Amino acid sequence: MFENLSERLSKTLKNISGRGRLTEDNIKETLREVRMALLEADVALPVVRDFVKRVKERAVGQEVSKSLTPGQAFIKIVQSELEQSMGQANEGLDLSVTPPATILMAGLQGAGKTTSVAKLAKFLTEREKKKVLVVSADIYRPAAIKQLETLASEVQVEFFPSSTEQKPVEIASAALDYAKLHFFDVLIVDTAGRLHVDEDMMAEIQQLNDYLKPAETLFVVDSMTGQDAANTAKAFHEALPLTGVILTKADGDARGGAALSIRQITGKPIKFIGMGEKTDALEPFYPDRIASRILGMGDVLSLIEEVERNVDRKQAEKLASKVKKGKGFDLADFRDQLQQMKKMGGMMGLMDKLPGMGQLPAGVKDQMDDSMTVKMEAIINSMTVQERAHPDIIKGSRKRRIATGSGTQIQDVNRLLKQFTQMQKMMKKMSGKGGMRKMMRQMKGMMPPGGMGGGRGPF
Repeated sequence: MFENLSERLSKTLKNISGRGRLTEDNIKETLREVRMALLEADVALPVVRDFVKRVKERAVGQEVSKSLTPGQAFIKIVQSELEQSMGQANEGLDLSVTPPATILMAGLQGAGKTTSVAKLAKFLTEREKKKVLVVSADIYRPAAIKQLETLASEVQVEFFPSSTEQKPVEIASAALDYAKLHFFDVLIVDTAGRLHVDEDMMAEIQQLNDYLKPAETLFVVDSMTGQDAANTAKAFHEALPLTGVILTKADGDARGGAALSIRQITGKPIKFIGMGEKTDALEPFYPDRIASRILGMGDVLSLIEEVERNVDRKQAEKLASKVKKGKGFDLADFRDQLQQMKKMGGMMGLMDKLPGMGQLPAGVKDQMDDSMTVKMEAIINSMTVQERAHPDIIKGSRKRRIATGSGTQIQDVNRLLKQFTQMQKMMKKMSGKGGMRKMMRQMKGMMPPGGMGGGRGPF
């Protein structure tokens, strides 16, 4: 996410971070680079102008000149202004109305609206403990109604049936009555998308909005459309009383222009960000955490929350106890660890949230591909129970059989066994006296000079 912007800003700010003194000249040069980085990231021009102006005003003022490390102070200003542009703090959904609280979803075709309905339903069910009903008022695409029905079943929320013969208001009215009768907390209404903003579509969604008087009217927009996303959001905002935005496909957005433009152009907060196709790939949007990711400082808070949500505590305790008793760490345990990592968005999902990862060479990043995890899991699944428990017995003919069974090469099996041996050694060290401290020291030695951010900020 935001790789291009992150890389460009990191390089630019690295030049100024060590400066003992900031002058009008070196600030001017850095700001020019920052401006170019934002424009290349497809941030809307008025937003870029405002951003650079605010940073300049603060940088040439008292704030920086009185600082012991002016370069770091400058970076702090850039971070603070990035947060300001995106809305400072996370704004959650306001569902404090008489149930059922209605959420109306609007947006263009192909923005990921129907998938976002399912993701939001799952989020509200699992994290907010709400009873959710979903309905499709998209009468132009029978496939959209079927798609929502399938997704609702996948995320285990109730789907209210509708058909293309009905009028959207008629569907919404029936769904609302059903939600009241069956004590649902939230009703999410999916609406028709178009390939562009048109009057008929706007009239239809305005009619729905007037009838439902929703607690939240959310605009779903594809982040990869850059500043166009902000302009479309503005057009919708002029026709509808939007309460917020869901930014989709952010995992594929290397630029970040939409995230930085939407708030300022529409005045509406980004409430959620879609980070993948899976139904649990929806995160509340935290401007401070996103600004931190853009500047290559990682997002440790989100990582901790992810670990708490997805790691099976009992399984982790069982493994810790097994290792402590000296029973060893086998390949079945290694596979469990790979599966846990997959639940947390895979290797790239974790890497994105770790500080300093933007500074890794491209070759190293390429090796962190999630397909590697899938391959490793397939290799372990092709082994017998005995082989998983005693990897030492895996020699020539067994390796050939495992490679054939998993559709991989013998070199892949060798690589996995080597990585497993390293992990096993690490686990042994952890089980000994003061093991965790020793392991942390070793990991620190493996990091680039200055470590993850080097204790002196990210640069």
